[in-house]
Amino acid sequence: MKLYLTVALEAALKAGIEILKVYGTDFNVEIKGDDSPLTLADNNANDVINSYLRPTNIPIISEENRQLPYVDRKSWNRCWIVDPLDGTKEFIKRNGEFTVNIALVEEGVPVLGVIYVPVSKTLYFTSIDKTSKKITLDSEDVSVEEIYEKAFQITPQPIIDVVKVVGSRSHLNEDTERFISKIEEKNKVEIVSMGSSLKFCMVAEGLAHIYPRFAPTMEWDTAAGHAICRAVGVEVVDQATGTQMKYNKPNLLNNHFMVGSAINVV
Repeated sequence: MKLYLTVALEAALKAGIEILKVYGTDFNVEIKGDDSPLTLADNNANDVINSYLRPTNIPIISEENRQLPYVDRKSWNRCWIVDPLDGTKEFIKRNGEFTVNIALVEEGVPVLGVIYVPVSKTLYFTSIDKTSKKITLDSEDVSVEEIYEKAFQITPQPIIDVVKVVGSRSHLNEDTERFISKIEEKNKVEIVSMGSSLKFCMVAEGLAHIYPRFAPTMEWDTAAGHAICRAVGVEVVDQATGTQMKYNKPNLLNNHFMVGSAINVV
């Protein structure tokens, strides 16, 4: 697993470099068939990540790759799931809250995750000691061995006086507002806004307690964050099935989900 983690870390850092090359320019924005935005940064980062992951001979599901039908994917017991630039809307707004997401999934379960924030050079990843760790880099030129040596373990925090609910700058719908109102019947609530897969990281490192998502997401939006949460004991529960979210499904669209336990607060 360390080999795969090393490859994923290197891929994420190199993708971050390509993203920042575009970030400071007057880039064009295309609109894809699903009405989501696409930039040169998405494509360049995807090319770099593919170049690192393909030699592992593990199939890749990436937002910017051509999606294979389930008949071709159903026999995969292992696959990479990638979002080369998660939070393209945040990228376009230039608020820095966008990430590179790389996950390794085995039998539908995310077992390895890397999330990299190019602007702040902050890196979250599942460690080979079955925890999740974080490091803020001085430069992308740092060696992976140095990352392993200097990264520190993150851990979720219990609810004490205030329930911190993490939301999105781009998505806050009526279902989410209704869920928050229900918590407020019994508890004080603080809304913590954040974009992209960083919402998962906030729960994993104890900056928030719950991340409810009652809006559409795809598997590449969540797999890496799910892996990081899973490694620290935070559940990511499919609200339709009541079980842990699964990956490489027939439909790559996720159901609504909950990160963290809401049992004691609603």
